[in-house]
Formats: sequence, C-alpha cells, structure tokens
Amino acid sequence: MAGNGGPPFDLQITHEGLDSLVRAIRQEADGKQLRKELAANMRTALRPAAAEAKSAIMAMGSTGAGTGPGLRAGVAKKIRPEVKLGGRWTGARVKAFKTPALRHFPNAPKRLNRRNGGWRALTWGHEPWRTQTGKPGWFDDAFTNDAAAHRAAVHTAMEDMARRLAARAR
Repeated sequence: MAGNGGPPFDLQITHEGLDSLVRAIRQEADGKQLRKELAANMRTALRPAAAEAKSAIMAMGSTGAGTGPGLRAGVAKKIRPEVKLGGRWTGARVKAFKTPALRHFPNAPKRLNRRNGGWRALTWGHEPWRTQTGKPGWFDDAFTNDAAAHRAAVHTAMEDMARRLAARAR
C-alpha cells in the first residue's frame, strides 16, 4: 500500500504488517484512542469465530446427572477473542481461557479438546480411577470451515485503520 498517496508505512497481511500499523498509530497524537479502536474492531471481527467455538462445546454430549456447575457452559463462558497490539506477542486470536473455579478443573478447555488421552478422575471422589474423554477437536474443528473468512475480517479491520491513517497523512 505504500507509494503514491498511500500510508507512510507498509501494510502487509502478516504480523509484521500489524506491527507497522501499530507503530504508525503510536506516532499519531491520539494514538492511544486509535489503538483501542483497532483492537475493538479486531475483537468484533473475531466474535463470530468465538460463537462457533462456544456452539461446538455446547454440542458435546453429556451424561450429566451431576449437581455441580455445568462443565460445557463453564468452558463456553471462558472463550473470548483476544487482541494484543504490542509486547512480546502481537496479533488476534480466539482463546479458551482456563477455568480454575470449575470443579477444580482449570485445564478443562485443553483436556476436552485432546484428540488422544483425555483426563483421569475418581469415580464420585473414590476409587477406582477412570479415564474420561471430551469431544476431541471441538475447539480446533470449529474454525476449519470459516478460518479464511475470520482472517479476512481481521485484515479488513486492519486495512480500515490503515486507510484512516493514510487519509490523515494527506
């Protein structure tokens, strides 16, 4: 995009492109507000992907006769789009955060997604131990069909901000 009348930086569809966009935003007088807007727009672009992941975990079968908090609903509440603009990691992703208050099972999102293994648990708090499995690949498979659309939505948010900065530079 750099060149004739374009923005004063090179925007590519990579994390380097996002880094250069963030550097250009920092040079603006209201850079902090622009960064907040860019992050909000990128999170908005990823909300449909998070909804698909939540739907995938809620579709997992249940033998549930338990009285504790719902495992599927607890994991679904912890799925959110995350955007970081600077620091050690820069980018946008959908993340399933840990669930420490959910049945003392903080790694539930990761263990439910495992393709092999699962996790071991006691039967009603007593011996014998049993191996439980979740819905292997529920998180990963939720993004396979629409990954390109979600990536394009994030890139559109980046390009909109780049155009806005280019219009200011003119």
